[in-house]
Amino acid sequence: MDVEKRFQLVVRNTEEVVTLEELKKLLQEKKKPSVYLGTAITGRPHIGYFVWVLKLADFLKAGFKVKLLLADIHGALDGTPWETLEKRYEYYHAIIPLMFECIGADIKEFEMVKGSSFQKKEDYFYDLLKMSTQVTINDCKRAAAEVVKFGDNPKLSGLIYPIMQSLDEEYLEVDIQYGGLDQRKILMFARENLPAVEYKSRIEVMTPIIPGLVGKKMSSSDPKTKIDLLDDEETVNKKIRGAECPEGIIEENGVLAFTKYVIMVLKGDKKEQFIIERPEKFGGNLKYSSYEDLEKDFAQKKLHPLDLKNALAKELNQLLKPIRTKQKQLEKISSTAYTN
Repeated sequence: MDVEKRFQLVVRNTEEVVTLEELKKLLQEKKKPSVYLGTAITGRPHIGYFVWVLKLADFLKAGFKVKLLLADIHGALDGTPWETLEKRYEYYHAIIPLMFECIGADIKEFEMVKGSSFQKKEDYFYDLLKMSTQVTINDCKRAAAEVVKFGDNPKLSGLIYPIMQSLDEEYLEVDIQYGGLDQRKILMFARENLPAVEYKSRIEVMTPIIPGLVGKKMSSSDPKTKIDLLDDEETVNKKIRGAECPEGIIEENGVLAFTKYVIMVLKGDKKEQFIIERPEKFGGNLKYSSYEDLEKDFAQKKLHPLDLKNALAKELNQLLKPIRTKQKQLEKISSTAYTN
């Protein structure tokens, strides 16, 4: 695959890349670059995670070494009880590879790294203290504001979070950090402050945060906004049917967003059409090869929300099949990782 094709794979469906010029240079100069995404092991993984799973698959196709940081210590800094960290790590470690199986990704160059496996080492801790002398409380609080749950009486741990996430770039030995747009302030914090401890800045890649099923960010902590990866077929159908999807409205529409960033990406890569099944009396089936055509029909009210929801639920249940083959095993781990 030539440099331009690799570049296009990396940037597709991204919101921002800092910087595009650095990315092009990296692809020209390095045959096997590396990227990481960190996920704090806090709430239960949900279908919104497919957005970043698909993007990591893009990096894999583009010839990258891909590392997923299962950030157990970060989870504790953001309020996960210390005594549940190991079980939550076990759950993430079991279910994330199945998500890659769901999308048919080749994961030979994919690696999961446990945060505490290197974050408790002497050199890392020394660098954490060193960086803490270079940045201010306001710097850290501003950087973490959209990621850490500070509350009315914030804990010191939330201020440590962005310093650690910055150092992770160096200790994971990567060229790029990838995250959602809600991570932007932390990613920019890393670019600005790593040189202060004599480490190079990395390229930062961001994808959009898709709305939840009730018009807000899809959140692990609010079951109404998301579909859990262990939800059964009937529950998926019920949640999709109950999702907010006002006729003709594109903005803050979680049904459309998931269709765009997950379903249509998968269909496009397989050169398949997304089929909306409808009775002949309502015009018969609709077939879409591009999201743009689907969105246009939806905006013009040629595609009814219920028909879209039914088609999406069918595709989603098909997508989740590999996970359901391990349902009992995953539920057993989940029951001890999430006691509430």
